[in-house]
Amino acid sequence: MRYQREEKPMTPAKKIRVAVNGYGVIGKRVADAVAVQDDMELAGVADISADWRPRMATQKGYRLFAATGDHAEAMRNAGLDVAGNLDDLLEASDLVVDCTPKRIAAVNVDIYRQRGIKFIVQGGEKHDVTGHSFVAESTYASALNRDSTRVVSCNTTSIVRTLTALKQAGLLRRARGTLLRRATDPWESHLGGIMNTLVPEPEIPSHQGPDAQSVDPDLDVVTMAVKVPETLAHLHYWSVQLTRPASREEVLDAFAASSRIALIRMDAGLTALNAVKELMADLGRPHDNLYEVALWSDMLKVQGDELFYAYMVDNQAIVIPETIDAIRALCGVIASAEDSIARTDAALGIGLLTETLRQR
Repeated sequence: MRYQREEKPMTPAKKIRVAVNGYGVIGKRVADAVAVQDDMELAGVADISADWRPRMATQKGYRLFAATGDHAEAMRNAGLDVAGNLDDLLEASDLVVDCTPKRIAAVNVDIYRQRGIKFIVQGGEKHDVTGHSFVAESTYASALNRDSTRVVSCNTTSIVRTLTALKQAGLLRRARGTLLRRATDPWESHLGGIMNTLVPEPEIPSHQGPDAQSVDPDLDVVTMAVKVPETLAHLHYWSVQLTRPASREEVLDAFAASSRIALIRMDAGLTALNAVKELMADLGRPHDNLYEVALWSDMLKVQGDELFYAYMVDNQAIVIPETIDAIRALCGVIASAEDSIARTDAALGIGLLTETLRQR
């Protein structure tokens, strides 16, 4: 059975009602980001857990829903204030952001399609689930008024952001990258991960390069990846052939044109991943979020038409601003990627950080 929803065009005066299904690492950050947008309202969050995590949602004043009736009973028995089940949340929403674990969203989309509600899945799902992959600076226009999209993974987001900046400056010919990938998310590092070893991804290219091409098929990009025994963030090293010889300043200007690439410096004491995360904490970012690609400007080197650089990716935070922009694109309330990005950046404090760190 397909539910009939009354389709009303979204207008800037009407706030987008957003549901978040899955209140974990990404879901809680998406919920917080939605809550500070002046053109959105958080309809509620859905989950299956009855432990401390959904309790944080209710403490923030978010309406909590259960994924199923069975989960609702368990959650209520644990003392949680449950407003209803997932169907109730979807009925009160214009769009749902699915932040459930890998491959679960691919099952949930059948529910969303039956309900006739717009939806966003995360990068753990395949491109084919929605037929569209999203990074704001690259595919915002093609996402306008679609029923669904996939916000690509943290690493893929960083690849598309940085290579798009070079491409828009007319500098990108081809790119080859090596990724040092964190072993697991920090909050669950006691449950798994690796110690005292490195685990190479078994194929070259690693999956991130082809995934970036799902966003921009014109990218000539190859990636190699290795899992390392730490949980803070990912570290990328890139070798790029430019379209022509260029100066270091010209390349830095290309990166600086993106508000979501923060140029950081070794000589400012930002010499390691933990130092950058500590800076995010000192800046008062929620969850110490680094939404930007943190690219070391004083490490960057240009030799003729060859470019070499490195950057840090916060696997828990980089996709959050992209998800906010994807919400606006699907609902068609802002036609311009630049306008949506500026609005998201202002709400999340991205512009202020970028100006603080863009010191060469």
